[in-house]
Amino acid sequence: IIGPNGVGKSTLLNILMKNLPPESGRVRHGTHLQVAYFDQLRAKLDEMKSVRDNIVEGNDFIVFNGEKRHVISHLRDFLFSPDRCRTPVHVLSGGEKNRLLLAKLFTQPANVIVMDEPTNDLDMETLELLEERLFEFNGTLLLVSHDRAFLNNVVTSTIVFEGDGILTEYAGGYDDWLIQRPESKNPSPVENKSAKSDFSSPGDRTSKKLGYMEERELKGLPLRIESLEFEQKTLYEDMTDPLFYKRGKEEIARLKERLSKVERDIETAYRRWEALEEKAAPPDRIT
Repeated sequence: IIGPNGVGKSTLLNILMKNLPPESGRVRHGTHLQVAYFDQLRAKLDEMKSVRDNIVEGNDFIVFNGEKRHVISHLRDFLFSPDRCRTPVHVLSGGEKNRLLLAKLFTQPANVIVMDEPTNDLDMETLELLEERLFEFNGTLLLVSHDRAFLNNVVTSTIVFEGDGILTEYAGGYDDWLIQRPESKNPSPVENKSAKSDFSSPGDRTSKKLGYMEERELKGLPLRIESLEFEQKTLYEDMTDPLFYKRGKEEIARLKERLSKVERDIETAYRRWEALEEKAAPPDRIT
C-alpha cells in the first residue's frame, strides 16, 4: 500500500484489521484468519528476559510455515549465536532487538502478516533477512512502506492512493506501478517534489543484486515465454484452419481477444526479462 505521507495508509490498515471503525461501509473478514501485526510486537519484548525466553518460554520448539523447529535453530537464522540466545534483551543493540522482533513475528501462528513501515531502523543485513523470510512465508502480507527497493523485492501487488479517495490496484511492485500508472495531464513541480521526498530511493541496494521475488521471476520467465509462445502458435494454427470462421461469433471473438492478450504478454515478458537481466549484470557489463 503506497501513497504520500498523511494520506491514510496506516488508517486503512487499522480499518482492515477492525482496530478502527470505517466512517461508512463495512469490513468483511474471511474465515480462519490468523493475523500477526508487526508494529504491535514492538511493545511486547520483555527487557529482563533472555532472547530465547522472549520467543518461547518453557518450550524448546517453535512452528514456522507448518514446520516444527528448535528455537535455537530458529534464532540462528536471525543471526543469534547459542550464547547470545541466553543474553537478556536489555543489553542488546538496536539492530539485535529488531532482529529479535522479526524472529518473534515468524513464530506467530499467522496466515496474514501486517507490517507498517517495517524497514525503518533496520540495517542492511536485517533488511535482507526480512526479505528472505517474507519470500518464504506462505500466507498473505499487507505492507505499508516508502522503501521502493523493499517493495520491488517483496510484493506482487500494489494498492495506490490516487487522490480524491480513489485506490487502484496494480500488478507488481513500485517500479511496476510507475510503468502502469496513467500519466498525469498537468504534473506540477510540487507533485514531483512530493513524489521524490515521500519514497526512498532504491540506491545502492537494488544495484547490488536482484531481490528474492525478482530472482524467482527471472528464473521463471523463460518457461513463461515458452508457454506463451506455444499458446500463440496453437492459436495461429487454429485460426488458419478453413473451418475456423464457421464457428460461432462469440467463440471467434474470444479466441481473437485471447491471441491479442497472449501477444501483449509475450512482449511484456521479453521487456521484463531484459530489464531483470540488465539489473542482475555486474556494473562493468551494463552499457
